[in-house]
Amino acid sequence: MSASLNKVIMIGNLTADPELQYTSSGTARTKFSIAINRQYKDKSGQLQDDVTFVPIVAWGSQAENCANYLSKGRSVAVEGRLRISTFETQDGEKKKMVEVVAQNVQFLGGARRADDAGTIPAKDEQSAKKEDEEVPF
Repeated sequence: MSASLNKVIMIGNLTADPELQYTSSGTARTKFSIAINRQYKDKSGQLQDDVTFVPIVAWGSQAENCANYLSKGRSVAVEGRLRISTFETQDGEKKKMVEVVAQNVQFLGGARRADDAGTIPAKDEQSAKKEDEEVPF
C-alpha cells in the first residue's frame, strides 16, 4: 500500500456568518465559506484578480467556537482535509460537492465578539494567549 496525504492549509475571509446546526446525536456542525483572493498578471501585463470560494465544515467544540466568534468578513486560517462527496439529484444527475473538513481554525485579525459578560470563554482564552505569544513584537 502506498502512502497518501490529504491536507490543505488556506487563509481567507468569511463570505457570510457561519451556520451552526446540531446532528440528531447532539454534535455541533458549523458550515461557512471563505474567499481566497489572488492577484496575477495576464499575458498583456495587466493585473488581474481571482477569487476562489471554499466551503468549510467544522465539528464539535470547534464548530461552536466558530459560530460564536466568527462573522462575515473575518479572516481565518484553516487547516484540514479535502472531502469530495458524490450524490445524485432527483433528476438522476450525478453531482460532486467539494468541502474542507476543518481540523484547526485560527481566528485572524479583528476583535472577537464577547459574550454577555464581556469575556472570552476559557477554551478560547488559551488560543488567544497562544496568538499573543506568536506576535513578533
